[in-house]
Amino acid sequence: MRKSFLVSIVLFVFLAVAASAQAQDKVEIFGGYSFLRSSVPVTVTILCPGPPCPSTTTNHAGNLQGWETSGTFKPNGWFGVTADFAGQYGTINGASTHLQTFMAGPQVSFPGKVSPFARVLVGEARVGGSNALVQAFAPNNNSIAAAVGVGIDIKVFPALYVRPIQVEYMTTRLNSVMQNHARASAGIVVHF
Repeated sequence: MRKSFLVSIVLFVFLAVAASAQAQDKVEIFGGYSFLRSSVPVTVTILCPGPPCPSTTTNHAGNLQGWETSGTFKPNGWFGVTADFAGQYGTINGASTHLQTFMAGPQVSFPGKVSPFARVLVGEARVGGSNALVQAFAPNNNSIAAAVGVGIDIKVFPALYVRPIQVEYMTTRLNSVMQNHARASAGIVVHF
């Protein structure tokens, strides 16, 4: 999975550079810190003499920290198409866990020295984790993911912006249970 993620990032950067060679200032690359207030499904199976053993799945909330990177191609000054990749890691209910998302969708922004934006993303989420006593998480549980969010970019230099805040409401459906997540990110944006 890490190899496919790395190949995706390299391909995305290559396409972004190729697109920027044709159209100046139409590509934005963001990278930075991400905090996720997560609701992760935990499945607990009760020990019994024979299968099938009863199990329950409940959502446990926790704080996960990690990274987020995205690229936006803007055919005009206010409308763009964004590809977003993120990974958050931490411990929930005594189990180490990670949540990775791969999403894309439209973004609307208002160009200027202070540039607010809004976006809607759809894609895939993957959750995994472990617990020494109980296998609480499915090994590589995949789900559709959707996010809606807003943020603001502030121009520092001609091609460099700072993104002090980006907030999103994200939803996933892991282990057949709906989860609601709040994600906040901050970092640097480079324009080509």
